[in-house]
Amino acid sequence: MNPLRNDPAQPRKYNHLFFDLDHTLWDFEANARETLHDLYISQGLANRGVPVFEPFFERYSYHNERLWDRYTKGFIRQEELRWKRMWLTLLDYKIADEPLSKELAVRFLEILPTKKNLFPYTREILSYLRNRGYTMHLITNGFESVQHKKLGNSDLSGFFAEVITSEASNSLKPNPEIFEYAIRKSGASLEESIMIGDNLDADIQGGINAGMDTIFVNHLHITPHIHATYEIRHLEELEALL
Repeated sequence: MNPLRNDPAQPRKYNHLFFDLDHTLWDFEANARETLHDLYISQGLANRGVPVFEPFFERYSYHNERLWDRYTKGFIRQEELRWKRMWLTLLDYKIADEPLSKELAVRFLEILPTKKNLFPYTREILSYLRNRGYTMHLITNGFESVQHKKLGNSDLSGFFAEVITSEASNSLKPNPEIFEYAIRKSGASLEESIMIGDNLDADIQGGINAGMDTIFVNHLHITPHIHATYEIRHLEELEALL
């Protein structure tokens, strides 16, 4: 359903666009792979019991996804997430080395935000929306300093009026409190706002919980178990909606 963007007689439905960052605009998978490969080489992991990189990255991705789910549900703290994803990955290779795990965790978060891989058409769609007069913001569960570094290094900072993180809001998507904080901080209203993200449970259900319209960015072409207001499979499709 099109919010009548092509009909000049109709008022525009949305004025404030709230984007997710990781996996929606900033290609976390590609950037994490590059970062971990850098560490695989610099830490000499091939000589420490990890003979091949790609399975190592797959194990990291598995543990990272599982721990992020626990983190967003409030079962573990930020620091535990940061180093335990490395610890559990190394344990899969029978490497019980806590100092190495913590060193990898620190170096990972130093290198990761320097990476610049974005999903196709990210800068183009953000420029298009800015030129259309939309005010854009971010709502992210990522860490405050890391997310701002990602934006700066990817030349995305200038597109967003407010960057709402879980640390600043003391809440995590999908909890309604982070969305309520974002609405207050941006000076927007729910009726003129829409949440745009790739994660059905955090972004889409979170937006629904807060009473906000949503756009599911279905990069992976999955069958959604939660129904957003709109669904797209490529960022360019936002032009037809907004």
